[in-house]
Order: sequence, then C-alpha cells, then structure tokens
Amino acid sequence: MFINPVYAQCPVCIVTVGGGLLLAEKLHIDPLLISIWISGLNSAIAFYIANKTTKKIFKSGFLWAILFYLFTVMYLKYSNQLDTKSINGLSIGLVVSILSNFIEKILRNLNNGKVFIQYQKVIVPVTILLLTTLIFKFFI
Repeated sequence: MFINPVYAQCPVCIVTVGGGLLLAEKLHIDPLLISIWISGLNSAIAFYIANKTTKKIFKSGFLWAILFYLFTVMYLKYSNQLDTKSINGLSIGLVVSILSNFIEKILRNLNNGKVFIQYQKVIVPVTILLLTTLIFKFFI
C-alpha cells in the first residue's frame, strides 16, 4: 500500500488541547474539570507514544497512561498544586479516557475492523470526555 496509516492522537491535536487547558486555567475554570481534560491529554499522548513505539514492551497505551498519570500527580504534588479536586479529576479523566479507547475498539470490531464514521478514533474519546465534563459541571 502507498497510504500510511493515520493516528488520531496526532501532535497537533495534543498541542491544541494543551493550549486550551492553559486558557481554561487562566479563565478560572473549576480544577476538577481541567484535571479531567489534563488526564485526557495525557492519555492521548500515551496512546500516541504506544503507537509509535517499536519495542513490544512499550506498546501498551494503558501502561503509558498510568505512567503519565503518576508523573502528573508527582509534579502537582511537588509544585504544591495537588488538591482533592485535581486528584479526583485526574483519576476520572484517566478512567474515562482508557474506557473510551476500549469503546472505540469495540465499535471498530463490530464493523469488521473498520470505522463507522471518519475520525471515529477522535470523536469517541472527545465525546465521552465532553459528556463526563458536562455531568460533573451540572449534576455533581
């Protein structure tokens, strides 16, 4: 084949989300909601790295996501920014991000390895993260 595969967790998407999180912090949005998206960003980076890695031991996006979660918690603790809302948001975001990647894979398997819609690998996690954020914003 002459066409290279395209991965949804691309560096441009990751930088865009990172910039949006910085803007959200400057606008004084609830740290719980920001933390959910930070974990989503970490998971996107984790699965991107896992896709690019050639060594079998490092190909697990799940393990990379856990590692990034731990690094983020350590950084926030070291910089005195870690509070209950942040740790809860990071944990919720991690679980939701990993779950959304599994849901996307299940959808793909239901369609014989093909996507139902273009950019499904982006749409599913972003939609689930958005719904989670809205639930925590308005109902909890």
